Amino acid sequence: MNTNPQDTLKQLAKEKEFFIGIDSDGCAFDSMELKHKECFCPNFIKIFELQNISKYARETWDFVNLYSRTRGCNRFLAVLEAFRLLQERDEVKARQVKLQDLTPLKEWTEQETKLGEPVLREYARQVNNSVIDLALQWSRAVNDTVAEMVYGVPPFPWLRKSLQKLSVRADAIVVSQTPVEALEREWKENNIDQFVKIIAGEEYGKKSEHLALAAGGKYDNDKILMIGDAPGDYKAAAQNNILFYPINPGHEEKSWERFYNEALDKFFDGSFSGAYQDKLLEEFNAYLPETPPWKKK
Repeated sequence: MNTNPQDTLKQLAKEKEFFIGIDSDGCAFDSMELKHKECFCPNFIKIFELQNISKYARETWDFVNLYSRTRGCNRFLAVLEAFRLLQERDEVKARQVKLQDLTPLKEWTEQETKLGEPVLREYARQVNNSVIDLALQWSRAVNDTVAEMVYGVPPFPWLRKSLQKLSVRADAIVVSQTPVEALEREWKENNIDQFVKIIAGEEYGKKSEHLALAAGGKYDNDKILMIGDAPGDYKAAAQNNILFYPINPGHEEKSWERFYNEALDKFFDGSFSGAYQDKLLEEFNAYLPETPPWKKK
């Protein structure tokens, strides 16, 4: 029995001429706002005891995970980035709030490549550290809330038609940092799992690893495409020297419509790279600022 998820990616056989990796949350499904505002953030405030600055904690969490260049980052990295920004905020300093020291979590993220709950759970057993235990408690609470809250969320319009069209000429997999259990539930619930060969989540490693293991050396680089809605998706593509198609936050339906009617054909006929992709990336970057709005006031 295969116990290493990454072996599944390595052993993926090439059947078509092209390969496409597709992110899930916020890209295939309109679930980012729901998950972060109703599942991640409330548990972030509760577990890390940020009730006394809940307004700022919520605004900071949403900026990190939805409305900035860090959109779509790993959940534990998101906690660290949100804490970093909160420590800098004048409103937090004015209230003389002493935030918890998350150094043990930061050290774990720097030494580990598979930043998922199963690996953190094993690490927690080894180190017996209160901060690591807290991060694990938060992650479990998020997963429980997602399981209770997130259902009946359909994929974006034009996604199914796009999957049907691309599957004729391309091998496709899901490339995500969401736990596999949630991904499989969402893709099967909407009967679109049939269009992808593997549903790879956080347990399979980083997105860049998903792409490298599943497609690297099997397909020509200009015949490999990553579709995503976050800078981390583009970074994963760039690290593998492959093409990237952005799903623009807030304009997802139009992005998928353009993919179906225009971009996919350009990918297949070899005219996607260069000026066309550059124009897409310029448009994409304009939607995701680096500077938080409270620093502009």
